[in-house]
Amino acid sequence: MAGIKQQVIQMIQSLPDEISIDDIMAELYFKLQVDSGLKELDEGKGIPHEEIEKRMSKWLTA
Repeated sequence: MAGIKQQVIQMIQSLPDEISIDDIMAELYFKLQVDSGLKELDEGKGIPHEEIEKRMSKWLTA
C-alpha cells in the first residue's frame, strides 16, 4: 500500500488542473472524514440500521 504522502499526491494529480487550493483542501478534508468513518465501522463503532431508523423517525413521516 502506498504511503499517505503518495496517496495525497495521487489524489491531487487526479483533480482537474483548474482547481483552487481551497478545493484541494476540501477534497483532503472529505477524504479524511470518509477514512475516519470507515475506520470506525471496521472497529464496530457504527450504529445499527434499526437504531438510525428509530432516531430518524422523529424527523420523517411515512
